[in-house]
Amino acid sequence: MMKRTLLALLLVFAFVACQKNHVRGEEVTYKFGDQTLKGLLAYAPEQTGKRPAVLVVHEWWGNNDYSRKRAMQLAELGYVALAIDMYGDGKIAANPDEAGKMAGGVMKDFEKGKGRFAAALDFVKQQPQVDPTRIAAIGYCFGGGVVLNMARQGADLKGVVSFHGGLDPVKPAKKGEVKARILVAHGGADSFVPMEKVDAIKKEMSEAGADLTVTVYPGATHVFTNPDADKYAKEFKMPIAYNAEADKKSWEEMTNFLSSVLK
Repeated sequence: MMKRTLLALLLVFAFVACQKNHVRGEEVTYKFGDQTLKGLLAYAPEQTGKRPAVLVVHEWWGNNDYSRKRAMQLAELGYVALAIDMYGDGKIAANPDEAGKMAGGVMKDFEKGKGRFAAALDFVKQQPQVDPTRIAAIGYCFGGGVVLNMARQGADLKGVVSFHGGLDPVKPAKKGEVKARILVAHGGADSFVPMEKVDAIKKEMSEAGADLTVTVYPGATHVFTNPDADKYAKEFKMPIAYNAEADKKSWEEMTNFLSSVLK
């Protein structure tokens, strides 16, 4: 009898533990002007009270399963996360040519890109479970470049994290305008964004008085956090590769960074 009771209690405990870790991902739409943007809002429904939020900006492919997965992982950490749409209508590129055109279009007309980002920021601030004073943004590749440029232009964010992102400025940061703390996770063997670019952003942010931390992962290439990098490398003959160790370490560093800036 006692064994059965103990087993029942253990099953109840396991069920409660699973419920506490449960996160929900909801497909959402929001607007920038007349354009519909499609994202994924991830959160833990059992959590109570206001909590910080994190925007997730996709790679140049578009707001695909990878950026959505990262949003879900952030929700598991206790944040409300929104995987945002920087292209509009949820567009996903089928190949590097398409991806390059879409990503390049955003960077060439960054005022429009800035508006799409701001629409996502306004949307997440309106969520009832979000503390609108504690919001950060992370981005991958193209998305890393987006969040860095939003920080350069004084976006109302506590922090931004760029994973193997583009480091060139749309407009260089000006002294006193960067509000967000910045973390850059960069691959030491990234042939798309060479180390000279790292030196340049360090100089730029130092002159602007910004709080910048750069971590370089030796041997890691571009796209080092994405397990699909090896598939893309083979299919499109790109010099990229997944690096499990750098992925793990950079995520841990991001976790500590967000805990600090969103406390």
